[in-house]
Amino acid sequence: MAKWLVAGASGMVGRAIVRIAKKNGISEVFEVSSKTCDLRDSEKTYRLIMDIKPDLVIDAAAKVGGILENSANPVEFLKTNLQIQTNLFSACHQADVARVVFLSSSCVYPKYADQPIKESSLLTGPLEETNSAYAIAKISGMRLIQAYRQQYGRKWISVMPTNLYGTFDNFSILSSHVLPAMIRKFHDAKLKQENQVTLWGTGTPQREFMEVDDFARALTLVVDKYDEEEAINIGVGNDISLSEIAQVIKVVVGFNGEIVWDASKPDGTPRKLLDISKLKTLGFTPEMNLKEGLTKTYKWFSQQMNSKNPDLRL
Repeated sequence: MAKWLVAGASGMVGRAIVRIAKKNGISEVFEVSSKTCDLRDSEKTYRLIMDIKPDLVIDAAAKVGGILENSANPVEFLKTNLQIQTNLFSACHQADVARVVFLSSSCVYPKYADQPIKESSLLTGPLEETNSAYAIAKISGMRLIQAYRQQYGRKWISVMPTNLYGTFDNFSILSSHVLPAMIRKFHDAKLKQENQVTLWGTGTPQREFMEVDDFARALTLVVDKYDEEEAINIGVGNDISLSEIAQVIKVVVGFNGEIVWDASKPDGTPRKLLDISKLKTLGFTPEMNLKEGLTKTYKWFSQQMNSKNPDLRL
């Protein structure tokens, strides 16, 4: 697979995939972002794929966001992601792309799935309502990948990342996920010398967090060794409560005040830990522990805030 195309290459995950691919000696990596091609446009998407004729397409392109943005904009989350997936897969099929890897999301699993969550848990119960539009779009993408396999014999796969974090994440208070939102809140409070930080929910939900370069390393292994109709989970195999992760971030950032939990705000899914048995059989072991990953991420975030980088969602 000498010629890779990474869709969503300007995002946190896409950038990590490009970094690791180049580090591993992939001879050609084409980076596609919303600035280079609007994947919502079927004709532009078709021309892009036909011009490049990649051996492998990794679909890391998506409209993403935290609970607040998901709840406020379900039409955009459902419509945009369906458009991107449908156009990209159709173009890849017409161009006879050998391998397509679709990045789904662990939010596709039922809200009260048995833990750790096996890949077979998909569609066995109701979704978490706050991000159901996004989840339904991702489930549709997974089903479309399976349909291309069944109808046309395509060696295309879906992967299920756990909660990812790292450099080039979205740190906007209005649209970020839980971990970068915490980093931003503690950082701002430290600069303003405030004596407390208020966080959403009760702090009791359990979450699994994976540093994004670790995810990219796992993905390259999956590209080489996995070819099944069922999606494969990618995670680290352990979780932590939000109250515990908040304490870790507080120390990493250097905030000395109090943490207050606003229980009037939603907690989301009570626990989300992926079963990574399949991934382990391929030989994957994470390299970055949580404290190291958060320290690396906060160092990068601080540098970006100091430089006031206009291209980042800060």
